[in-house]
Amino acid sequence: MEASEKPQLPLEPPGSGSGSVRVVEDRIVIEDMTIADAETARVVRDRAESGEEPARSVRRAIEIGARVLDREDTAIEVDYVRREFERLTRVHSETVEETNREAVERIEEGLRRALGGEEGPGALGQALDSHSEGLAEQIAETFGEDREGAVQAQIKRMLDERDEEFMRRLSADDERNPLGPIMTTLRAWARERKEDQDSRDEKLESKVDELLNRAAELAGLDQGREALEEAEEAGTRKGRSFEERVNAAIERIADARGDCAHAVGDVPGAGGSKKGDTLVEIGAGEGSALGRMVFEIKDSQLNKPKAWEEMNGALEARNADYAILVVAGEEAIPTGDVEEMHEYQGNKLVIAVDPEEPGGRALELAYRYASLRVRAAREVAAGVDASAVLSAANEARDALGGFKTVKSALTTATNSVDRARTGVESIERALLDRLDRIESLVEVADAEEGED
Repeated sequence: MEASEKPQLPLEPPGSGSGSVRVVEDRIVIEDMTIADAETARVVRDRAESGEEPARSVRRAIEIGARVLDREDTAIEVDYVRREFERLTRVHSETVEETNREAVERIEEGLRRALGGEEGPGALGQALDSHSEGLAEQIAETFGEDREGAVQAQIKRMLDERDEEFMRRLSADDERNPLGPIMTTLRAWARERKEDQDSRDEKLESKVDELLNRAAELAGLDQGREALEEAEEAGTRKGRSFEERVNAAIERIADARGDCAHAVGDVPGAGGSKKGDTLVEIGAGEGSALGRMVFEIKDSQLNKPKAWEEMNGALEARNADYAILVVAGEEAIPTGDVEEMHEYQGNKLVIAVDPEEPGGRALELAYRYASLRVRAAREVAAGVDASAVLSAANEARDALGGFKTVKSALTTATNSVDRARTGVESIERALLDRLDRIESLVEVADAEEGED
């Protein structure tokens, strides 16, 4: 077996009493060594009592101690380097200060020679005196505010060009745009967030469906999900849902006629009152409003005093000219001798509509009648063919009452359904003709007013 070619530490002289230590490659061989250290002996003894082999404890102590010694030597070298660096820094600072002081003295001497001092004018002053006019012209040409080639103008042009170039870079779609990476990162982040959110929503919906189905099974229902959806749909037909459907129908009628309808049921009006659910500004879709009418929407039956209180309150809160009470079906018409499609006090009307499909002919007729009553009052006040307008408005009112009468007959007289229906359609056509008449009169008046 060949001996290792790596150097080895010499053996301790025999009889020294400290044993022998040899380093062979990456191994340390210790023979006949006694370590007289109470703390080391205590640690080895305690670990032996806890089950660790003494030889392993000694090996770990040597390994850890060797690393500690190496770090201490490194720390000593670092301290030495730090002290040397501080010394050299101090020497350099002193040298720099001395150099700066000499430079300042030389500059001051040069400035005194150039600018002069107590002993007299300097070389620069003498030169300026001899070339003052030419120098003044050169200074004016270089720094004059009204000179195109002045330094200020050049600096301004440079700044403008720099700003333009910077804005071009910000709007560029290539690598010149410094915001490009940021915007790309933001778009990628937003896309990832959206995908994560969509994934979470799908998981949540799946979990909710699973829980609903489970709940249905526990309750003994085979169609739990369908039953829940039916219950939710039934819930939407109560409360504000009727009001929302009527609002939507009124908005459709208003859009077709150039008016503006607003759902204001949750918005306080004059005096903080929230009476009045839908406010219509007549003609506001094509210019300034010609008048205002308000709709009060109820899905439950009121008595007459309460109904009048609601309509009067809506007129006041919304500063309107005409009020219409819309109720959900004929069974919700106010009690106390209140008739549908009958005008009260010249500015109130009550109509009953289908709770599920309120946007029928009755709502449109009431809307058009109230709108024309407001516009007719305005035109009469302006003195525009007052007799024709009033006559047409009264005819429309009479037709409106006839519509209500025949509609009531249609509801109650089951043996005369066809005859009553024909009567309703005839009166409906008459009412539409009269409403068209009023509209044409008002349009002519508006055109003449615009020409004036």
